[in-house]
Amino acid sequence: MATGWSTHRLQLLRELQLRGTITAVATALSYAPSTVSQQLGQLEREVGAALLEAEGRRVRLTAAGVIVAEHAAAVLALEERARARLDAGAVVGRARVAVLPTVAHAMLARTLDALAEAHPGIRVDVVVLPPEEGLFEVEARGFDLAIAEQYPGFTRELRPGLDRVVLGSDPIRLAVAPGSPVRSLADARDQPWVMEPAGTAVRAWTVERCREAGFEPDIRFTTEDLVAQARLISSGHAVGLLPDQLRAGEDAPMRAIALPGAPVREIFTAAREAAVDAPVIVAVREALRAAFDAG
Repeated sequence: MATGWSTHRLQLLRELQLRGTITAVATALSYAPSTVSQQLGQLEREVGAALLEAEGRRVRLTAAGVIVAEHAAAVLALEERARARLDAGAVVGRARVAVLPTVAHAMLARTLDALAEAHPGIRVDVVVLPPEEGLFEVEARGFDLAIAEQYPGFTRELRPGLDRVVLGSDPIRLAVAPGSPVRSLADARDQPWVMEPAGTAVRAWTVERCREAGFEPDIRFTTEDLVAQARLISSGHAVGLLPDQLRAGEDAPMRAIALPGAPVREIFTAAREAAVDAPVIVAVREALRAAFDAG
């Protein structure tokens, strides 16, 4: 009689499919790499087929491994849906949330206050991450919910199995020091700029707006720290494109200048489709909505 496949080992295989290396899986799950390898070897024996093959110093999934990994994704989703049904009505538990830096700066405290008052049985663990990382980690089950953004013309990858709910739109403007002579985006051609790191959607979008205005920005400061960005702008050492949500929550004085076309960024939450009805996820999303609308 054939034995069942271990759900835990199936999860490890799915993690490997998403994360790419045994070391990355081990790091994400706080295991030793040797433990991950041993468990995957045991899964191969359970399945009765080779799931991994060597590729230099790494491993990759075989054709059978891909099939079993996709099966693992379905099994894990079914289990998550079942848990959501069993938990119906009980708004208690833990929510692991990956938060966009501007959201953390502007509305995280209000969200946590609302949850503490309405649902004291919920524990929220928050990590501030760029949207690219947060969305991946939700798919990979490292987090339960991500708050992310997308800019006009820079739509985020639609990761399979994720549900998106839009929180709202946030205008983006050119931010300069109060005494700056800059009156338009074109006026900022000779100004030093502060931006987020290369490879991020907001950096690419900002550079494109400068090019549309006829110049290549002089990027002298690169940082993900939004408070540092605001301080550099407020003190007159740089200019930058900032969302209204950030400026509203920042004490540093700045002057905002409208951009051509009045662009806005869209802020949304993303959860696994299998978990959207879980009471904890519903409660956190409701608190985020209230905090956003109050902002």
